[in-house]
Amino acid sequence: MDLKNKIIWITGASSGIGKSLAIELSKLDTKLILSSRNETTLNEVKNECENLHNIAILPIDLEKYDDFDKTVAIAISFFGKVDILVNNGGISQRSLAIDTNLDVDKRIMAINFMGTLALTKAILPHFISNKSGHYVTVTSVVGKVATPLRSTYSASKHALHGFFDSLRAEVFKNNIDVTLVLPGYVQTNVSMNAVTGDGSKQNSMDTATKNGIPADEFASRMIRVIEKRKNEAVIGGFKEVGSTFLKRISPKLLAKLVRKVNVT
Repeated sequence: MDLKNKIIWITGASSGIGKSLAIELSKLDTKLILSSRNETTLNEVKNECENLHNIAILPIDLEKYDDFDKTVAIAISFFGKVDILVNNGGISQRSLAIDTNLDVDKRIMAINFMGTLALTKAILPHFISNKSGHYVTVTSVVGKVATPLRSTYSASKHALHGFFDSLRAEVFKNNIDVTLVLPGYVQTNVSMNAVTGDGSKQNSMDTATKNGIPADEFASRMIRVIEKRKNEAVIGGFKEVGSTFLKRISPKLLAKLVRKVNVT
């Protein structure tokens, strides 16, 4: 699929993977709608992109997901339609399950799962009416291989896999594609912004994240996945990719290895 002139809506576009994806896509003569909570930062990202006249800004808070029909209507109004929705927004976690307040669990699920689900469902009638559309949802390797200190974050990503795998089967007849992208470690501020057990930010960079794939390289590889309309793709280092294969081949061995892995 040629992405030229495609209208692509990206959530979580103010930093990390979303920001790098926006910059790389802007070089391909796409039309972009950039969303996150921070309008100021979104405008800064826009100014780093090419073809600024093809970029619209639409602030959105995934935690406040009760009326996304209006948000979708605004998104469509920018360029007349939306071809691809990239569900990238979310938050991560760095805390043991026993130390994590239930309110924090609820917030992670609200943003990562319910907010994404609500936006996906809100734009679905538009995709069905157009008889085309493409959902690209960024989950995580921990959506397949759960690791310590990520219990609710992992649960939210597992939930996304269940929802979108089911949705893919439902909307196939409507010519709508569903792609799940599973990042391994990527050099972003995801660990800096991860919530701890009491809901505060970790405010420190994990070693594994620091040594991960550069965000611009990840974005380039992700674009190729989108172009090929793959059902699912793991993008990461050897250990992350290998762990998803080991999950299928020898889950017992993987469970032993996960207990020993340094996830910070």
